[in-house]
Parts: sequence; structure tokens; C-alpha cells
Amino acid sequence: MVAALLANAGIAATKFLAFFLTGISSMLAEAIHSVADAGNQGLLLLGGKQARREATKEHPFGYGRERYIYAFVVSIVLFSVGGLFALYEAYHKFHEIQAGELEEPGRWAWVPLVVLGVAIVLESLSFRTALRETNKVRGKASIPQFIRRAKQPELPVVLLEDLAALLGLAFAFVAVSLSLVTGSYYFDVAGTAMIGLLLVVVAVILAIETKSLLLGESASPEAEARIVAAITGTPGVERIIHMKTLHLGPEELLVAAKIAVPAAETAEHVAEAIDAAERAVRQAEPIASAIYLEPDVFRAGYRRDARPEKPAAPSH
Repeated sequence: MVAALLANAGIAATKFLAFFLTGISSMLAEAIHSVADAGNQGLLLLGGKQARREATKEHPFGYGRERYIYAFVVSIVLFSVGGLFALYEAYHKFHEIQAGELEEPGRWAWVPLVVLGVAIVLESLSFRTALRETNKVRGKASIPQFIRRAKQPELPVVLLEDLAALLGLAFAFVAVSLSLVTGSYYFDVAGTAMIGLLLVVVAVILAIETKSLLLGESASPEAEARIVAAITGTPGVERIIHMKTLHLGPEELLVAAKIAVPAAETAEHVAEAIDAAERAVRQAEPIASAIYLEPDVFRAGYRRDARPEKPAAPSH
């Protein structure tokens, strides 16, 4: 991610130079886009560092959710610095054309195409790397499903940012080419606006997904199935009455369950069963960092959703 940050910073500087030489607004929108990407990668690195802090008395479950907070900030930066600025630039450039205040790019007209061409090659390589890393962890899930279900925010953020960068560069390349060929800078305005809309859409998707993580998501169905199998397979545990899981961070999982034990068991045997069940859960799901198992005796009053039924109202 450090290499990607430095690469985006370098690409942004090149795009700014192309904009200053030509005044083409698509280049300015893409330069701001690259600045936002570089800043976002810096935020993700900072979030990862902050999340590794040890738990304290004030924060007994640690700081794992820092990664979610910084990922949410990334979506805000992408929306405001990237998307809204590009839309404003398109609006501003449109009125410049209407007023006849726009200057011709002159002999530097070819510079944006060279810069965009090189940037497309570099972003394609970056996107390919992000796809390769995604394929290693997404299993049988599709890319959209992976983005919705991933508990690690960094990879979906980088994947969406690289996709947005590649599409934005394509929009800019087509817009600049058509503007230079036809002499009409309305194509440049359209390309800038499309880049802005693209960034706004990506930012909204990231915000929605990160909001879900901030609110607290349960473990994946596959992880919950492994946990259930580990608990119910422990000697001395009859069944799970109810269970809840919560991600404290991408690699930290809280497991809380009420388990049924035989009514005639002694406290010592119950404690041994709970200890054995906790060990089994950690073996089945290593990220289960906090496990709370409450023993109980299963009664007929428990419904299928594992909550005790309310007693029937007395008849008169």
C-alpha cells in the first residue's frame, strides 16, 4: 500500500503539470482524483497502525474498529475532494466556454494524452494486483458479494478505488481526444462530469458498506457454522440455545452463546465443558478473541429462535 501511495502521488503531480500546461479540466479532475487516492491510502495505513494498539481499561475490546472508521473517512474524502470537486470543475468549465474565456492548449495539447496513456497502463497493473489479491480470499463469492461481505475494509476500498481510477482515466482519455479532434471543449466538460459522478457513486457504495461494519456485523455464515459445530461437538454440551457473534475488528470476533448442559451435572463438570467448548471454538475459528458461554438447562419453553417464550396470561 505504501508503494501505491507513492505511485498515486507521482501520478497526481504529473497530471497537475499536464493541467497547468493545457488548462484541460479533465486533467485537473484526474489529478484531484489521484490526490484523493493517495490520501486515502495514507488514511488506511494510519487506521491499520491505530488498530494494532493494545486494549485498555477504557477500551477493553481493543481498537480493531479503527480500521472501519478510517475506511469511512476514505469514503467521505472520495465523495467531497474527488467527486464534488470534479462536478464543480465541470460546472465552472462549462460557464467558461459559454463566456468565451477558455484559452487554447497550444503546442502542449498532446501532453494530457501521453500522461493519461501512461496512467492507464499503471492503473491497469495496480487493478490486476488488487484482483489477484481479492481472488485469494473471496472464495466462491462474486466480486460484488465479496465487497458486501468482506470484514477487512482495505481490500474492497483499494479494489473500488482502482476500478474508479481506471474508468476515470478512460473517460478522461476519450473526452480529451474528442476535444482535441473536434475543437469543442464540451467533451472535456462531459468527461469531467462523468469522473465526478463515478467518484460520487463509488464513495456512496464505500460509505454504505463501511457503515454496516461500524454498526457491527456478525460472523459470516461459514464461520458461524464452524463455531456451532465446535460447541455442539463438545462433550457435556447438549445444544446451543442461542448465539450471537460480532466483529470487533477484521481479525477479532466476539462470540456469546447460551448453551444447554445436562441438568444433573455438577458445577465442576459444567465448567470443564465450557472450557473445552471455548478451546474448540478457538481452534475452529482462530479470530474468536472474546468468547462468553452461559450454561443453562434447555426447557420446552424455548422457541426455535432460541428465546424463552413469555408465560401465558392468566385466564379469568
